[in-house]
Amino acid sequence: MVPVLFLLLPGSLLLDWAGPAEALRIANQVRQAQGQPPAFDLRFIGPLEQPATSVGPRLAGIEPLPAALPDGAWLVLVGMPGNHLDLRAPGVKRAIDWLRALRPWPAAARLVTVCAGSLLAAHAGLLDGRRATTHHSHLDELRAAAPHCDVAGNRVFVIDGPVASSAGVTTGIDLALHLVAQECGAVVASRVAQTMVLALRRGPQDPELSPFLAHRNHLHAALHRVQDAVSAEPQQAWDVPAMARIAHTSTRHLTRLFVEHAGVAPLEYLRRIRLSVAQAALATGRNVTQAAQLAGFGSDTQLRRAWRQFGLAGTPSSAAGLLQNS
Repeated sequence: MVPVLFLLLPGSLLLDWAGPAEALRIANQVRQAQGQPPAFDLRFIGPLEQPATSVGPRLAGIEPLPAALPDGAWLVLVGMPGNHLDLRAPGVKRAIDWLRALRPWPAAARLVTVCAGSLLAAHAGLLDGRRATTHHSHLDELRAAAPHCDVAGNRVFVIDGPVASSAGVTTGIDLALHLVAQECGAVVASRVAQTMVLALRRGPQDPELSPFLAHRNHLHAALHRVQDAVSAEPQQAWDVPAMARIAHTSTRHLTRLFVEHAGVAPLEYLRRIRLSVAQAALATGRNVTQAAQLAGFGSDTQLRRAWRQFGLAGTPSSAAGLLQNS
């Protein structure tokens, strides 16, 4: 399991950490329903044992700051109320000193910031040489605190190596869903989003959605059920009637649902998923014929046709050749 440590200070914004924590908890629940072990071990740490939250009630069970991060841990830093980070606020200096002691950043660890949590990382020197974002009201403050950080504005979230930062509050959930998709796969992330009744959001410059998550910015349960089935077994002999049986609807109505809610026709969606599987197979050393079979294409020709249709650079053969020659 991935140890996920939420650093909580007095006044920590409740939604900044509770939203992402719920996304990870639900991901564990989805995996367990699939017969898989949970992926995330949620822990809550801080310099004070019972800090008050931004809305008043105090928290219990806060662990002390550890001497070091566990192997492969994610450390989540969250914001506090106010237009500026008060470095004199209770616990802030201790937290920043502790963060500084983590340098150099452990190779296998991930730093996740939500809203003004990026300012804690900045004052600890953890964003130097990195690209990051924060809440729009803190952008100038972040630039001043971390002059060697490339601060990006107008972003939902930014991923730069081990550093993942989000703009604030609800965007922390968007970032959590992205990280769930990376760690557990797109189907789990999609089911988490459905459970939380959330759409999968991206800004125009945010990391591109995986084809397994694209066209899922909707809340139609039957359509998600079809997309889950196709994504889980793209090599099956799918056609529109087979998809319609999953949705318990007619083929005409399913096509209408795809176009209206997903913005794509059913068979085009299928080809996009299969093409992504083929690309992954080629990237792991499979030849074109093997990649086509694994992805569910009937022949090499069908794979090449889809490759051209969606405007991918080069050809499947050249993609395989790049790996063999590297």
